[in-house]
Amino acid sequence: VLLIGVLDKVGTFGMIRYCLPIFPAASEYYAPVVITMALIGIFYGAFVALSQQDMKRLFAYSSMSHFGFIALGIFVFTTIGESGSVVYMVAHGLSTAALFLTAGFLMSRQGGSSLISDYSGVNKPAPVLAGFFLFAALSSLALPGLVSFVGEFMVLLGAFQKYMFVGALATLGIVITAAYVLRLYQRTMTGPTTPALAGMTDLRGREIAALMPIAALTLVLGLFPAPILNVINPAVGTLMTTIGVTDPPTTLNPGTTAEGTQE
Repeated sequence: VLLIGVLDKVGTFGMIRYCLPIFPAASEYYAPVVITMALIGIFYGAFVALSQQDMKRLFAYSSMSHFGFIALGIFVFTTIGESGSVVYMVAHGLSTAALFLTAGFLMSRQGGSSLISDYSGVNKPAPVLAGFFLFAALSSLALPGLVSFVGEFMVLLGAFQKYMFVGALATLGIVITAAYVLRLYQRTMTGPTTPALAGMTDLRGREIAALMPIAALTLVLGLFPAPILNVINPAVGTLMTTIGVTDPPTTLNPGTTAEGTQE
């Protein structure tokens, strides 16, 4: 959980903290290449995750797809995209930590097996576990109201602001994400309960205590993202000034004003 929630963000943090300020011209020059690789990562990770029969592998390829969105937000070089990528890193840490915790609690009740086919109908003997699993899954697919939606929406806005076609392609990746996440929940948590799981115990108090702070942060930051954005936005503004990049002009005609409209 520590590895997937924190340590795997070191690379993308390094891009923002060191790569862009130290090599601004090279970063901007190679941005189309990185954006292309980010799009490939989004779709490759999502399609491979869709075909997985192992939960751990599914989560790993899901993270690959999510990191494509983070890289996309960084290299579109817009203020909202940069801020969105940082929010996305926080959101990914929370959602993936919740997924791995709930999956770990589930697998510990089935001899450690991570095969999806070994699970079915978990919601009947363990409704609380199934509920937390659903919450983590919805956070992974960026349900509105959760912090992952804030990050993903900002990244897509930044992409549309700079490259309309890139934003449209990235949006398609969300559909595939929804497909493999909801399919995983449907296969493991719903349907007839397998005999081996009929007597399984639900989440214990300490397991719920481990999940509650993550769920609370995911929900609170999704509904009220201002506290985290107030920290991120000034740093992003300084970064954009340092690398000498400005946001593209809006599509609104600057000559169109309220006074001109009245005339």
